[in-house]
Formats: sequence, structure tokens, C-alpha cells
Amino acid sequence: MINAIYPRCISGLYRRVFSWCIAVSILLLPAMLFAQQGTTEWIRPDHAESPPVWGIRNGIVVALWPAAIENPRPGNDGGPRGLLRIGYEWKNIVYHINYIAIEPVVNGNMEFSEISPSQVDGKWGKLMWAGETADPAKFSAAAGTRGIVVTDTLSQVITDTQHPGNTILYLYVFMEKFINGAHPYLRLSIHSNRPEELCIEVFHQPGSATMERCGVSATMGNYSRLRNLYLEDTVVNARKLYAGYQDINFIEKAAYPLPQLLHNHSGDVIVMAAPDETLNELSAWPETPAYTARWGWRYRPFYKLVQYWRVAATHVDHSLQARVNGRAKYWGGGNGDPSAYINIPGGPSFENFELRQPYRSGQQFYFGLTRKTIAQLLLE
Repeated sequence: MINAIYPRCISGLYRRVFSWCIAVSILLLPAMLFAQQGTTEWIRPDHAESPPVWGIRNGIVVALWPAAIENPRPGNDGGPRGLLRIGYEWKNIVYHINYIAIEPVVNGNMEFSEISPSQVDGKWGKLMWAGETADPAKFSAAAGTRGIVVTDTLSQVITDTQHPGNTILYLYVFMEKFINGAHPYLRLSIHSNRPEELCIEVFHQPGSATMERCGVSATMGNYSRLRNLYLEDTVVNARKLYAGYQDINFIEKAAYPLPQLLHNHSGDVIVMAAPDETLNELSAWPETPAYTARWGWRYRPFYKLVQYWRVAATHVDHSLQARVNGRAKYWGGGNGDPSAYINIPGGPSFENFELRQPYRSGQQFYFGLTRKTIAQLLLE
């Protein structure tokens, strides 16, 4: 039970006891700049032909293939196609933390953007590209847009009355049509007063097959060794949930319905996942040839982050549920040879991490990376 793992400040009792508390790198990326908007420093492409990377200083960063978020250099394409690359910027350094996949469901058939073959070249991963209007135009491997910065006058987020010059950076992300007929697109936005959070709105193109659901799933929780999942009255630990599991594939158990999910002070549903290790433990890496050859899985940031999904109270469907799956070994690229895999140090951790509810045009999901504590997130 949660009492033995974490204070009851994340249970229903928390809201009664603590409600009174409310009163109280980018390493010189070429072809990019920090655009000043008051005190906000936006990370934006220098022009339409620059690498497709957007974000905010001291906060979240998002990129598209073939741009690398971390350590950009010739030959580094940032990883698989068909995914949003999610990073975190602090003290002028950007680290790549996770990926977000698009997973539309048509007639019960779910397709995965990172492994669904492209209709252009047949390779894994849907091509994605950006624009500044809902017109999809044509695919480009370059940015296509610097993103639009607007003044936040009708914000659905917490208003910072001491800093009224809040702004929003937004852009559209388009993708190829899926084999199951789904043809979604996204509008991404970052609010200057919530710099650690990316808003993802989901829409569909004319002619798209009817989508029963269009999931957006964080798919690389193993990199951060996310093992604690915070729910209404308990903390679910991946090591205990998947104890004894050693296979190379995913393992999944029952999803968590709305009554088991936490709400923050504003009434939004929020599900959080975090490492269960100290920073020293998380950063440690076995000194063997197999692990040296796969050093890219070693945790590199000099801080820990809580990762979370949030749905605003006004956008919550009664069928909303949280879903996770786990792995005991790092992803080996789909290779069926067990020797292509290495154990995750310390045991199984959560890999995919998402909120699910039926599709409706314009639905919103917020994904966050934060240095805040669990209690601080719940006070928002």
C-alpha cells in the first residue's frame, strides 16, 4: 500500500489535508536560435530549411526525424522514424528522454507509427513533417516552419498573474496515411508558463477512416528506468508487478480505469511515472563488452525527471484509462536473437506509458517532463 511507499499526499486524503497549501544542449545547435519573447526563450529553427527541433529553455523539446535532439552531428539522425522525439533542456544542455508514438485504431486494428511501413519506401516508420497551418502540404525533412508564437489570451492553463506576457509556441505535425485507413495529424503547443509540458491535440484529415481511438504513447520509459507508477491509492512498482519476467518481449497486465487515477488540485487527471533509484544508481552502467556496445541506453542527464500524462478535467471521458507495459531487456530493434538484448540493470521497468480514451477531433493530451516532486505536481 501507498502508506509504506509514499506519503498519502497522493491519495484522496491528500486533497483534504493539503488543499490549504495552495495559499502558501542546446550546445550551440547550428541553424537554430533562442527567440526572445519577453523573458521566454523559445527554441526554434532559424528558418524553414533548418533541422525540425522546437522547444523552450529550461523545459521540453520536441523534434522530428531526421533531427537529433541530443548531440547533433553528421550521421546522427536521432533514432527511428515515425515518432516525436522528446527532450529536456536545462543549463544549456538538451538530453533526449523519450519518444511518443501515434497509434490509431480502426475496426479494432491498432497500428504503430514507428513500425508501420512507409508508403514511400516501405521502411519502418511513417514519415512526419511540420507546418504552421492545418494544410499538410508536402513532406520535408527540414523544419518547414519556425513555429508560431502567439500571446496567451484565452489560456486553458494556469494563469501567471505576475507575468502577464505569457506566450504559446505551436505548430502542426502531419504524417502519412496508415494502412488501416487512419489519417491523423497533430497540433503541438508549449505554453511559456508551463515550460515542462507539451500539449498534443489530435485531428484527422478528410477521407480518414473512422478512428475508434488514436493513442499517443510514450515509448521509451526503459531509458529512464521508470518503475514507480503513481495512482490514486497506491504506487505500482514494475519490479514487483513483473517479478520473475525475463523474456525479450513486452509484458502487459490490466489497464487502470478512471476511478484508480489521480487528480491534481485543478481536477485534471494525471498519471505519473518515475525512477525508483537514486541518480547514482540510475547513471551506473555495467562494465562488460555487451553493455559497452550498447552505451546509448545509459542514463546521461545529471538530474532525475518525473514523466506524466495529464488530461484537463473538461476533456476527460468516463472510459479514460492508464496503460503501461514493461520490459526486462532493452529493445533490440525487433531482432529475434536473444543475444541482441541486454538486461535492464535492476530488473523490469515500464516501457510504454499512456492514457487512452475514445477518439474525438481536437482531443488533448499533455505530456510532461519535470524536475518537480509528485506532491508539487498534484498542487497545480
